[in-house]
Amino acid sequence: MSVTRRNLLVAAAGTALALAAAKKTRAQTSKPNILFIMADDFGYADASCYGRREYATPNIDRIAVGGMRFLQGYANSAVCSASRTALITGRYQDRLPVGLEEPVSVRDDGKVVGLPPGLPTLPAQLKKAGYATALVGKWHLGPLPDYGPLKSGYDHFYGIRRGASDYFIHDKDLWSEDVRIDENGYLTDLLGEHAVQIVRDYTSADRPFLLSLHFNAPHWPWEGPGDEAESKRIDGKLKDFDGGSMKTYAEMVTRMDYQIGRVLDALDAGGVADNTIVVFTSDNGGERFSDHWPFTGMKLELLEGGLRIPAIVRWPQRVPANVTNAGQPIIHIDWMPTLLAAANVDPDPSFPTDGMNLLPTLTAGAAPVPRKLYWRFLNLLQEAHRDGDWKYLKILDNTFLFNVVEDPLERANLKDRHPDVYNRLVAQYRAWDATMLPLDPGAFADGNIGSQIPDHYGNKKLKNIGNLGK
Repeated sequence: MSVTRRNLLVAAAGTALALAAAKKTRAQTSKPNILFIMADDFGYADASCYGRREYATPNIDRIAVGGMRFLQGYANSAVCSASRTALITGRYQDRLPVGLEEPVSVRDDGKVVGLPPGLPTLPAQLKKAGYATALVGKWHLGPLPDYGPLKSGYDHFYGIRRGASDYFIHDKDLWSEDVRIDENGYLTDLLGEHAVQIVRDYTSADRPFLLSLHFNAPHWPWEGPGDEAESKRIDGKLKDFDGGSMKTYAEMVTRMDYQIGRVLDALDAGGVADNTIVVFTSDNGGERFSDHWPFTGMKLELLEGGLRIPAIVRWPQRVPANVTNAGQPIIHIDWMPTLLAAANVDPDPSFPTDGMNLLPTLTAGAAPVPRKLYWRFLNLLQEAHRDGDWKYLKILDNTFLFNVVEDPLERANLKDRHPDVYNRLVAQYRAWDATMLPLDPGAFADGNIGSQIPDHYGNKKLKNIGNLGK
């Protein structure tokens, strides 16, 4: 056959089609990438796709439009470190001493607590299966030299180790691997830029990856991207009770949303969006400027507002788009078995999960599975247990029974109308509690107090708890 320009064009077109087909087939059969985005102190209704009215979050909404949005998403705890322990281990945080800290901080006895190195964590098990693993953002599971992301399964770490950081002054707690660094810029922007670069690098390497993008936003201090003067005013006093506003909070959230959009765009540009699982959620309920509707309570409380969080999953290859799941309760400990199953990775048999594999829910529209979920919180001796639609709640000596589906505000105490249900849930809670580590009276325990948050009048942070565990 004579070589003509037409023959060359036809051959080139055929080669391009073949390469595209091979790439598509490879993408369909390869392990999915995982982008796990977690905001910090982000309330249930703080995204516009969950009802926020004061501002819009188009990129968080973009994840929801492309996937499944859960209306019964729960945090494992009402505070940061405990929830992060549950997330990375797939087990109730109360099985480990670090999970008893609420949150990890400086204890009165000087004891240093953290996530023990070498556990078969989510990143460690994915790494063993060939994944590149990176944490960009907040760690808060123990300090160097004994603890850190690189000791718990991550190949790469860029972010902060403690529970909070100023958004402009970074020299005290910004790290690349185990080296402290200082970079100019708004912290949310620095994290977003680093995450974009990691997506580009991992996509170019043609290797499956787990990118844990754990923003510190919108955690205090209350500083938007233009608030460098506020940063200088508070001068390192991170938990500022005289700062912040709805306007500032909106600026913090929308800047995070903008950076999320940049990372999603990087997935698109790398041609890996279809086979990337994107999760968006929060570590616990929101803080003082959050929207928790239709719930009451907030961070540090086992009322629904302290535990309910947004939970969204997008995976174009397998999860149908624009689905709202109103019936299935899910919780942080579900992510490990779900993501390992999605990656076709057998979980470590020596480290069984307490969570539920959500793949049938996500990919096959499985009917809701009733759940038994448990929580406890040292401050105010809080206890909670959800069984189906029922919830047992204890705060100090006050006990309640709610139907949280019919009464999400937790107003109608039904324990006297349904004593059989109340007694059953209390007994179930006691049985679960007996399988966990005992509460540690020396653990750090934060709380909302009336002198700082006026709608919590009468609340006190209890340090000396004489009837612990009774």
